[in-house]
Amino acid sequence: MGVVQHAVTVEDTAVSLGSGDVPVLGTPKVVALVEAATVEAVREALRDGETTVGIRVELEHLRASAVGTTVESHAILDVVEGGRLEFAVTLAEAGREVARGRVVRAVVDRRQFLSRL
Repeated sequence: MGVVQHAVTVEDTAVSLGSGDVPVLGTPKVVALVEAATVEAVREALRDGETTVGIRVELEHLRASAVGTTVESHAILDVVEGGRLEFAVTLAEAGREVARGRVVRAVVDRRQFLSRL
């Protein structure tokens, strides 16, 4: 399991991120936090030269989080199909679910991936 904690700042708000006009944790930051937890979940399992890239995100942002609160994202790897990794993800604040969903990542060779740009 991957876990990431984050204290919500003004820079994380929907207003600052351009995803809304309220000063609460913006959905783009929620996506970034759950993706960070997926990266953390598999960090030790990857071979030298490998990394993962996000290929799909499905997320329900269920409640608002104010600036100054701390949120915690969790990612559990529950499907492995070759190099395709699927995670169940959640974000919580003080034990209350803020968001939930699924993230799919692909294992790639870092050098090959970057050479295609």
